[in-house]
Amino acid sequence: MASRPRPSLYISVDIEADGPVPGPYSMLSFGAAVAGRQDGGGYVAADPEAATFYRELRPISGEFVPEALAVSGLDRERLLEEGAEPAVALAEFAVWVREVSRGAQPVMCGYPAPYDWMFLYWYLMRFTGESPFGHSGCLDMKTLYAAKARLPLRVVAKRTMPPELLPGRHHTHHALDDAIEQAELFSNLMVWPGP
Repeated sequence: MASRPRPSLYISVDIEADGPVPGPYSMLSFGAAVAGRQDGGGYVAADPEAATFYRELRPISGEFVPEALAVSGLDRERLLEEGAEPAVALAEFAVWVREVSRGAQPVMCGYPAPYDWMFLYWYLMRFTGESPFGHSGCLDMKTLYAAKARLPLRVVAKRTMPPELLPGRHHTHHALDDAIEQAELFSNLMVWPGP
């Protein structure tokens, strides 16, 4: 008899960075919010404000793209003085992920996830040597919507989604605010039967 698979715990993550790729550029802040849990019985949404994590980080290089930095409104000079050391913040995050996902497999979700996942995974591997999500525990909400709506991925945008799917919160470009907003969107998508 096959063993029952472990449930998935979906964690919405948003990052703010000062450039297009990690390494030459820095992740300046990241926020996470538990969106919900899925097992064989279905998906159960969580209150996205109940379990959250947020850190602002010290930049790891002197390079930055002014336009990318302007999106978040974060002050690089302040972060050079006051930002958390990436190794400390990412280790704390890994502990938090393991605690909130006890008994389940954590899955990072984002909208769109590739950019946030690229920075998050790179930082986890670079500064802690491991990822609590493994190397592929990531789900892209944009792809999830495209598959459920039976649309080509490249035509999907939030403005093309039915209004009932959209979160009631504003996108502020503050990493924690946006992680909470996206957790709400994720839960709406998970229970949406499609058009």
